[in-house]
This record gives sequence, C-alpha cells and structure tokens, in this order.
Amino acid sequence: MTSTTTLATALPVRHREWLMDLGREVFFDAGSRLFEEGRHADRFWIVRTGTVALDLHVPGRRPAVIESVGHGELLGWSWHFPPYVWQLGAEATSPVRAYEFDADAVRMLCAADPEFGRAVAVWVGKVVAHRLHSARVRLLDLYAPYGSGTR
Repeated sequence: MTSTTTLATALPVRHREWLMDLGREVFFDAGSRLFEEGRHADRFWIVRTGTVALDLHVPGRRPAVIESVGHGELLGWSWHFPPYVWQLGAEATSPVRAYEFDADAVRMLCAADPEFGRAVAVWVGKVVAHRLHSARVRLLDLYAPYGSGTR
C-alpha cells in the first residue's frame, strides 16, 4: 500500500487520535477468517503486526488473493458505504494484532464532525482506489492470456 493510504499519513494527528480513541486491540491466529465477501460489514481494523490476505470469490475456482495488508494499513472499507456489505474476503496469513473499530461509532463521529468525516472519506476512497487497481492487475495476471498488460 502507498504511504498516503496508511493511517500514519492518511489522517491529521488530531483525527488519528479521535479514531484511535474508538479502537480496541484484537488478535487473530494465522488461518482465521476475519470476514467473508457478501456478509454484513460492521467493523474494520488497522493492522499493527502480521499480514492479512484479501481474496475475491471467483466462480468455479478457489478465491483469488488480490493483495496482502500489513502494518498500519486499513483492513476493510465496505463499512463506510451502504449497504455495508463486504466486497472481499480476508484471512490472516500470520498471527495478526490489530485495532478494531465499530463502524457505527466511527460513522457517527464522521457525521458529527464534517472535517473528520471528510478526512476519513478521502482516506477510505484512496484505499478503495488502490484495492480496485490491485484486484484488476491480479485478476489479469491470473486469468488473462498474456498477463496484466501493465506498462
């Protein structure tokens, strides 16, 4: 992920502190599924340590891993956009420590403070754009006859 999409650089210090006040520390063993594509998205995480693989359901095939998320990165963006349904699946590929956030609480803070809400929306939007590009490149690499065709 780019430096503009990690928490440390995505939000101003004041907004980062507000967000972190809503978080709680959690742990996932390697192999744990954090969420499944198509299910309700009611939380998100910022990874502290470890790695999480994001995967996409491909009919008739195993899920395609499109990206790995690690230290300082946002895990989950579907909580931010109605109808709040996961667009990808996620599995810990190593033991993971993360901060977990309740989506309702963060959305309420976004609504209460428009400046904070805009900062979070821009951050999440950058993450979505990055993940969309990663998914496109990975799926082309896996299924196109000549690879991704990136220049």
